[in-house]
Amino acid sequence: MTIQLVNKDAQRVYHQPEAEEHYHSGGATMLGFWIYLMSDALIFASLFAVYGTLSRNYAGGPPPQHLFELPLVALNTGFLLASSIVLSIGMQAMAAGRTATMWRLLAVTGVLGAAFLCVELYEFSSLIAEGATPQRSAFLSAFFTLVGTHGLHVLFGLIWLVTLLVQIAQRGLNEDNKRRLMCLSMFWHFLDIIWIGVFTVVYLFGALR
Repeated sequence: MTIQLVNKDAQRVYHQPEAEEHYHSGGATMLGFWIYLMSDALIFASLFAVYGTLSRNYAGGPPPQHLFELPLVALNTGFLLASSIVLSIGMQAMAAGRTATMWRLLAVTGVLGAAFLCVELYEFSSLIAEGATPQRSAFLSAFFTLVGTHGLHVLFGLIWLVTLLVQIAQRGLNEDNKRRLMCLSMFWHFLDIIWIGVFTVVYLFGALR
């Protein structure tokens, strides 16, 4: 969209790009995404509150110290934290205009995120094989809901990441893709913060009971 400026003396028409329109559009996108993150934070806060309320209701089932394998969970935590570090380096490469380097770092982030999900699925399948299903007790219901919701968010982030990798490969690192990468980066770091809370409240405190 352009704005026409008319010089009456010279009878000439100048066309001035409406740059502010794109600027305000990008600002609105970032603001909207911040609002989304705040609403997501409220959802997780509610899930943490429910877990804190039900975490001692075992209904005769196994308590957390008999279920959780801390070395495995620590490894999984390392995968997610490493993916966040790699993503941060990738964002620095984006700022420096090193598109190829950024693309490879984003791919590594995706691999680490997929490794996190694989370990989490293995943990869930092992618990279910032992009879520790969500129906077994209120504690297990709250556990699977909280950790599973975080896992679904990671899965969504991976789908988003792969989609962006395809778009960047096809269209390059244009302004729209840069803005989408900024939103993805905020989302991924947000999931890291949530997972640190899950690791501390669910796994560490559970193992210390």
